[in-house]
Amino acid sequence: MKGNNIIQEKSFAFAVRAVKLVQSLQQEKREFVLSKQFLRASTSIGANVEESIGGQSEKDFLSKLSIAYKEARETMYWLRLLHATDYITQPEADSMLTDAEELCKILGKIQVTLKSRNS
Repeated sequence: MKGNNIIQEKSFAFAVRAVKLVQSLQQEKREFVLSKQFLRASTSIGANVEESIGGQSEKDFLSKLSIAYKEARETMYWLRLLHATDYITQPEADSMLTDAEELCKILGKIQVTLKSRNS
């Protein structure tokens, strides 16, 4: 997974958006608890993708991608909760959720492909 890596690029761009959203939540809404949880999960997606790229084996690679997938799912939970508690608007939630779902689909497809290739 070297060079033009779509999951690496998309997970990094998503993390940048997440950091900016958290900055807004903390500065404008004075919300620190939920936003911290959201920040941890959302930035962990890309961090685990990066770790997977440097994985020492295919098993290590798959393990890190599985963690990235789980973090993306957790991120969707925090987004839904931030919206349900009126910290973010419907358009903000929808936009971030769409991107998180796309990351889940890509990560899921990579996992399925690797697992089927090894069967």
